[in-house]
Amino acid sequence: MASSALGGFAFSAAFSAPSVPLKRCEGKDEQPQSPVPSPAPCPLFPASPACGRAACKPDDELLLAAAAAADPSPVRGFSEAAGSIWIYPTNLPVRPYQERMAGAALLANTLVCLPTGLGKTFVAAVVMYNFYRWFPSGKVLFLAPTKPLVAQQMEACGRVMGIPARDMAEMTGGTQALGRRELWNTKRVFFLTPQIMVNDLCRGTCPAMDIKCLVIDEAHKALGNHAYCQVGLESPPSSLPLLCFCASLQAVQQVISNLLIAQIEVCAEDSPEIQPYSHERLVEKIVVPLGEELVEIQNTYIKVLEAFTGRLMRVGVLSRRDIPNLTKYQIILARDQYRKNPSAVLGWRRIAFTEHCGV
Repeated sequence: MASSALGGFAFSAAFSAPSVPLKRCEGKDEQPQSPVPSPAPCPLFPASPACGRAACKPDDELLLAAAAAADPSPVRGFSEAAGSIWIYPTNLPVRPYQERMAGAALLANTLVCLPTGLGKTFVAAVVMYNFYRWFPSGKVLFLAPTKPLVAQQMEACGRVMGIPARDMAEMTGGTQALGRRELWNTKRVFFLTPQIMVNDLCRGTCPAMDIKCLVIDEAHKALGNHAYCQVGLESPPSSLPLLCFCASLQAVQQVISNLLIAQIEVCAEDSPEIQPYSHERLVEKIVVPLGEELVEIQNTYIKVLEAFTGRLMRVGVLSRRDIPNLTKYQIILARDQYRKNPSAVLGWRRIAFTEHCGV
């Protein structure tokens, strides 16, 4: 059986459903801080007595022993007592696809593709809470691309898994650099934008070696020179177990390469396992008329646009005459067609005139 490595420790890839149900946390408002699973041999750490998963096979034990012989040093900051189990809350209805995705994310850098509204944040909260327990002095990070998303995810994760508010911090562009330095030293669970993390990694204020789990929301943005990609370059990959989320697979191979993804968990909108939790969406289109102030701005913009597009229309570069509805795409398309074959667009008599006008 193959083995995989995460965050400096090696363990078996075996990870099946629990043979005995986890204890359910009762009460609507009760925070699931200490659900207790029934004991079972732990597939993650050979010295651990119990786990929320099924028993290891003999092959797993051999792999674990070989991994320990290859790297006998203990995992930095790992608590064997806490690491003997992983916790999954059952005070809410258990959805098998969420439990499977959370389990996979504990074992390898994972990209989760799940339609909007089906519980990506729940999976993130479960994974973050377990790393928070396993590494009592480690840092756990949740990256989101905008300030509103950062605040939203912080509130949701705290509500789902009951991570103590005293250990959580929100860091965005409004948080001063000196204030962030203090937060890095005193807090353990961070919700922040990727640019803030990149800046603090470059300054040396972000303790990269203490980060034990990194969650990335809207991972499809991890293309080109986006801050998500810079986080991967600035941080030691071996110390950053990654859990990444997206609602659809766009340019997936580039995202996989940029974020060092090892496993993909996908549920499409028509996947049978999410059908019981999906609901038909009713979309109502509401057109809001522009106010007087915006109409005035629009008219001023059209006058400016006419000064440039009018000349292009007169010489035949632009064929569309409806300037208020002219789009950026149409202008760029006309420009590219002209650059490829100006004589076909204008005719030979007009070429010298348009070049003189700077088209």
